[in-house]
This record gives sequence, C-alpha cells and structure tokens, in this order.
Amino acid sequence: MALQDADATSSSQFTLGCEHYRRKCKLVSPCCKQNYICRFCHDESENHPLDRPKITEVECLVCKQTQPFSQTCGNCGIIFGNYFCEKCKLFGDEDLGMYHCDGCGLCRVGGRDKFFHCDTCELCLPTNIKSSHKCIVKMGKANCPVCLEDIHTSRNVSHIPPCSHLIHRPCFDDLISAGFYACPVCGASMFKMDEVWESLDAEIRDTPMPGEYSDLYCNVLCRDCNKECLTMFHVLGNKCLRCGSYNTVRAKGGLCRREKEQTTQLPEDPEYPSSESRGAEGFSNESDNSGKS
Repeated sequence: MALQDADATSSSQFTLGCEHYRRKCKLVSPCCKQNYICRFCHDESENHPLDRPKITEVECLVCKQTQPFSQTCGNCGIIFGNYFCEKCKLFGDEDLGMYHCDGCGLCRVGGRDKFFHCDTCELCLPTNIKSSHKCIVKMGKANCPVCLEDIHTSRNVSHIPPCSHLIHRPCFDDLISAGFYACPVCGASMFKMDEVWESLDAEIRDTPMPGEYSDLYCNVLCRDCNKECLTMFHVLGNKCLRCGSYNTVRAKGGLCRREKEQTTQLPEDPEYPSSESRGAEGFSNESDNSGKS
C-alpha cells in the first residue's frame, strides 16, 4: 500500500497508513514474516489470515526500525497511533471513538458510552435499543445473509431490522433499492410498511375479484406477527386480520367458500375480528373447483 509523504516526525503533524487504517507502523507477520500495515492488507496479499494475537514486533514507518511491539517507537520516539490496544494489536490515528470490548473480544468504534454488550447476542448494540432489542443466540457470530461475509469482524456498519437479524448496511441498502422489503433470514418486514399496506388496501378495493371468486377465503400465516388467520382471498395479496400486514403466505388447507345457510357465529376474540367478518364458520371446501395458489 502506498504511504502518504511525511515531512515531519511529530505524530500530530503528518499521517501515515493504508486505505484501511491511519497509523505509523507496520505489523511484522508471525506467520509469513512479511510486514503489512494492517490485517486487511496482509489478508489481501497472502493466502492465509493474519494471526494477530501472535504479533510481537512492529516496523516504524518513520525510522524503519523493527522493534518489540509497543505504542511508541523506541528509536525515534514517534507515537504509532493515538489509539492503542495491546490485546488486539491495534493502532489508530483517527478519532473514531474506538474502545475494546472484552465480551466481543475485539475493538469497536463509535464510543463506549453509546453501546452495550449483550451476552446472549454476543455483540455490542446501541444503548437506545437495550430494552427493546430481540435477543438471538450468537447473533453477532453469524454471517451477513446477503454477502455471506463475517459480521463479527467486519468494518462495515450493520443494520438491525426489527427481527434483529443483522445485515451489512450496504447490503441492506441494495436490498431496498432492488425492491425487497423482507428479511432474507426470516421473511419479516424490515421497516414499517403501513403506507404500503394502505396502498394495497386501496388497490384491492378498486380491483374486485370475478364473481365466481369474490367470496373465497384462505388460511394464511403472517410473517410479521407469526400468527394464522382466515382471510378473504385475493390475487393481489392476502391480508393478515391480526396486524394488517400483507406479508403473508398460504397456510394449511385450500380455498373455502361461505355457505349461505350457515348463520352460527363464534364468540369474538378481542384480538381477532368476529367470525362474521373473518369467516370462522360456515365454509365449504372449494379447493377442487377453485384451484390453489
């Protein structure tokens, strides 16, 4: 990697480093005895990952002296990095709010006061979701479901949707740009879809089904509330009567039709619309003559 020209020896007067980090030393790789500014530079050039915990030496970029691992050059006195972590063998000259998390076993950016470590998720999360986040065991050790790269050690910022399945922010933006709104892991909506569902409500009202299909119902499973219900069938979408989402899939059974002579109703559930509105009883199976979606 090309280095920026140095015209002074004071740590505050010039900056050296690579495209990944700003620092004034190279790491002496214990595996291949090659000197690289950071682990990313090493891994891009070699066919094996850098074993950072075994690093014992660094090379000063100012005086070119190889010496035992430390924050300050023992020869010219330059500070290799204003941030220094002996555990992670990490130096940094940029003010990124870097801190070491013992739970994660590595250094994070963003400021220690803005994050907390969740032992169940095995990940540092923003403090503003401490009481509301959904824990998923070892979530922090999973790969991004889009690019399949490791999330735990990635320098890319991760997006946390309501379902808590982490996705790299650039990957999340690509999904939304391509028209995908559901989590690639569990299928739940990744942001509030109220306006989209209202628009679909209006489109369905303006697009009635043909007469022979106008009173068909089907069982659906909602990916947003994880509950089943019996709802009016429509080719544009089947609405969950519990939460109003159209993010549903067909569940057990085929299509069914209300029988005119059936008038019995079930007791109303406060969380579930009445049997009259959702068609809990009084249906005949129409799977054979109405088809399956």
